[in-house]
Amino acid sequence: MLKHALAQNGLVAILRGLRPEEAPAIGDVLYKAGFRVIEVPLNSPQPYDSIRLLRQNLPADCLIGAGTVLTPEQVRQVKEAGGQVIVMPHSDPEVLRAAKAEGLFLSPGVATPTEAFAALAAGADVLKMFPAEQMGPAVVKAWLAVLPAGTVLLPVGGITPDNMKVFLDAGVKGFGLGSGLFKPGMSAQDVAERASAYVTAWNQLRPAIKAD
Repeated sequence: MLKHALAQNGLVAILRGLRPEEAPAIGDVLYKAGFRVIEVPLNSPQPYDSIRLLRQNLPADCLIGAGTVLTPEQVRQVKEAGGQVIVMPHSDPEVLRAAKAEGLFLSPGVATPTEAFAALAAGADVLKMFPAEQMGPAVVKAWLAVLPAGTVLLPVGGITPDNMKVFLDAGVKGFGLGSGLFKPGMSAQDVAERASAYVTAWNQLRPAIKAD
């Protein structure tokens, strides 16, 4: 289902700093713009409340997840709040196992081919390539030459509507969007405008992604 959501729109909204009272309005404008995966990092204020509100207010075809998940206990709390996707900045095996045991989709952070292969072996659904600024499209191309066919890499960090093309040309199938899309204190209208710019660029460039 995660790959299916990314097949609709390969852009993942990362809402670091989101407050629960903002969640319904921000979630609504993102969904209307075309986003189908929304992540609330756990170092945001009352993140489980925001996850719960997003899940309650958005259609079922929009997956709600948590980012910066660091412990198995946090995995359980995310599931209790209605979250469906676990996103990590790293690839801690305990957290990976906990996420798979809970039946959640998994997007661990990887920065080397060794980590990428290990994460896939542990059941990762997609790979968060982080931080993308330090690696760039040449590294993407080299990784994809050796990773299993169909591996979905999502660069995160420093992605803008203007630099998506070089990564897509290298073979990525989507992106995680953080401060370029949302910063604490932004209005829903501000987010809607930025979301529109990203989605317009995506629709002009979008690759084919298998939804299996």
